[in-house]
Amino acid sequence: MADINFIHFPDFKNITKNKKIEQAPIPKRAILPLSQHAGAPAEPVVNPGDSVKTGSLIAQAKGLISANLHSSISGRVIAIEESPHPIIGIFKAILIESDGQDAKVSLDSIPVKDVSALSKEEITALIKEAGIVGLGGAAFPLFVKLNPPPAKKINELIINGAECEPFLTCDHRLMLEKPKEIILGVQLMAKVLGAKDIIIGIEENKIDAVERLNSSIFALKPQIPNFKVKILKTQYPQGGEKQLIKTLLNKEVPSGGLPFDIGVVVNNVQTVFAVYEAVYLRKPLYERVITVSGSFPNIAKNILVRIGTPIKDILDYCGLSPKDSVYKIIMGGPMTGVAQFNLNAPVIKGTSGILILDKKFKVKEEEFGCIRCSRCIEACPLGLMPCAIGLSAKKERFDIASSYDPFDCIECGSCSYVCPSKIPLVQLVKLAKSKIKRQ
Repeated sequence: MADINFIHFPDFKNITKNKKIEQAPIPKRAILPLSQHAGAPAEPVVNPGDSVKTGSLIAQAKGLISANLHSSISGRVIAIEESPHPIIGIFKAILIESDGQDAKVSLDSIPVKDVSALSKEEITALIKEAGIVGLGGAAFPLFVKLNPPPAKKINELIINGAECEPFLTCDHRLMLEKPKEIILGVQLMAKVLGAKDIIIGIEENKIDAVERLNSSIFALKPQIPNFKVKILKTQYPQGGEKQLIKTLLNKEVPSGGLPFDIGVVVNNVQTVFAVYEAVYLRKPLYERVITVSGSFPNIAKNILVRIGTPIKDILDYCGLSPKDSVYKIIMGGPMTGVAQFNLNAPVIKGTSGILILDKKFKVKEEEFGCIRCSRCIEACPLGLMPCAIGLSAKKERFDIASSYDPFDCIECGSCSYVCPSKIPLVQLVKLAKSKIKRQ
């Protein structure tokens, strides 16, 4: 990854960038999959018939890499069964029927302690207890990420405010509306990691967010030697973890390695805000901000939504009409999101947006054979050879595909976007990774 390759396209952010965050209604029924994070699924600690409150622990982390799960509404557990999942398709979930009260777990029993007096172990325990995972998409359990091996000293903490995916503006709005809370969350992370240098990277199409965060840094005067906001060029995939590190620090994560191998940790701004809420407010992760956008600007919004809310409920709230000619609904952004086949699938922790697209986005172009143009190689931000991995996957030669480092792929979709032969390269790379793992 000596030189980062980027692509440029319309970002469609004007649709929602000026829309303030709205509170979405509490769903009548929450569907809470046990797998909303990287690693082992959580294990239920409730049974059908149990009463729960908003914020109640309903499933506990199992194993080293896992995350707690909390109820996003108050009511009664009606089932623990296979249900629609927006990424996996079908997975076991806890179904909760709302009582309409939104009664929250009482914090009276939690000892009050000055946040500044908390040790890094106490902060990490609160983060683990709250079930926080990376909210930029990867959904890796945060308490694990904040506990690198003792030999890996963390020097720099990067906060990802790039939000380079088209249409999505939920991170942008959060930076505008909650800058103080984000800075306080950053300080907590820095304390846990022992990082002395902090950089918040924000693309230049969000100058208002840069100004808002700089003002908060000035007002709070954090006791961190090197705390700054840096402006990034607006390009894709600028917000990729490895791309941010290369752009901001001119360091490269080794193939097969992780950022902590070079003394760096990267976290998304929504993750940082969740840390603030967990430590300062003792609030578990049971809601997040998402963007609803696409071909119908009249229904586009940034909304704070309870995790477990079915997609259908969100579309109803936003005012999608049955008369609207919908071609495709995607959870996430257009480059990395997943098309949905069941509108009962719920928002999960890693959901950043819901796109509703009409037939103008329908592509009917026929797939042709690779013409060896190398555009996918030029577009790949990791310098991989997507064409070679794709061809190997098509021929079911996954032994050959493995020699081209498919696990370094961040699945950004740049290769598929630029391919003149319309080969679904990113899907073929995903297939290769899946098959190689199984073998």
